[in-house]
Amino acid sequence: MDPDLLLIFGFILVVLSIVFPFAYVMNKREHDHKERKLELQARAEEAKAQQARFQNGDYSRMEERVRVLERIATDSNHALASQIDELRTLDRIETGNREMNE
Repeated sequence: MDPDLLLIFGFILVVLSIVFPFAYVMNKREHDHKERKLELQARAEEAKAQQARFQNGDYSRMEERVRVLERIATDSNHALASQIDELRTLDRIETGNREMNE
């Protein structure tokens, strides 16, 4: 075999042994970046959906329940039983609304 041909073949092998691992690492980084980007987009969409859900009335229902709990904490004990029943009624209504929305 010609020594020049062996030199060229050796050079090609050295170049490929450098290029292929570098290309693999770059491809893996690009894939990880895309995966992370999709994960962040999914989290952003989930946050938007949760925010929209609170704007659609969940927040007002929670606020109403907190108000009832504040009244229970500050009022006298004779009204406590009726307010607990009111909370149970609100819970039943919320459960019924959730079932209808799903």
